[in-house]
Amino acid sequence: MSHKSFVWICLLPLAAVTAAFFLLPMARLLVTGAEGPRGLAEYLAILVEPRYRATLLNTVLLAAATTVATLIIATIAGLFLQRHRFPGRAVLVAILTFPLAFPGVVIGFMIILLAGRQGLIGDVSARLTGAKLVFAYSIYGLFLGYLYFSIPRVILTIMAAAQKLDPGLADAARSLGAGPFAVLRDVILPARAPALVASGAIAFATAMGAFGTAFTLATNIDVLPMLIYTEFTLAGNLATSAALSVGLGVMTWLILALARSFTGNSVAAAG
Repeated sequence: MSHKSFVWICLLPLAAVTAAFFLLPMARLLVTGAEGPRGLAEYLAILVEPRYRATLLNTVLLAAATTVATLIIATIAGLFLQRHRFPGRAVLVAILTFPLAFPGVVIGFMIILLAGRQGLIGDVSARLTGAKLVFAYSIYGLFLGYLYFSIPRVILTIMAAAQKLDPGLADAARSLGAGPFAVLRDVILPARAPALVASGAIAFATAMGAFGTAFTLATNIDVLPMLIYTEFTLAGNLATSAALSVGLGVMTWLILALARSFTGNSVAAAG
């Protein structure tokens, strides 16, 4: 068997999987989105229709806020955990990454137990102020759920990137008189910029498409995954739901592609 024939045989499973699980479903989704009464104009509904446009804005702003907060928290925690050794460190890392095992519905349920009508925060606030604080079903509860969902993924990336940083660079900066903040700003963060961009893009993409948490919590706010679900299951509007799905996928893909252009090929699809 020639080398070329061997390569083509090895590529057959990849081609079959790509066609069956990506190309054909995406082609069908594109066709379905154009089969509605408005035809191809259905794809503009996400920008033209006020409700869809507001939902898109909510989703993008929520995903952006989640990404920024996740990067700040996970970067501080990840750098600290990687650079310091102390009793209980392994247990703390395990606790911080434990949410990776939870689906979005479970995380939403945990937010309800924390900030719902019968939640811990409501009970404590009622005893202290006489008024029950409930925000689990608002954008703040959804933000908290997305944050809880995203931090473990970013922490692992930051810790892995920090492990590869040469400590001699920071030591050299200190020897030249740089303070802790200057070392962080001028040495550590620039060296870890590709990892920050990659993990931020993944956090943004995850927040854009998260459904389980939104399904549990988004009773007072519209986000794109929930809008797609209601258009498909409740309204039976296949064309609109397909067009919205394509729009969501394209926007998320553009963010990942933009991040990949800054970081090479280090941006991978993560759960």
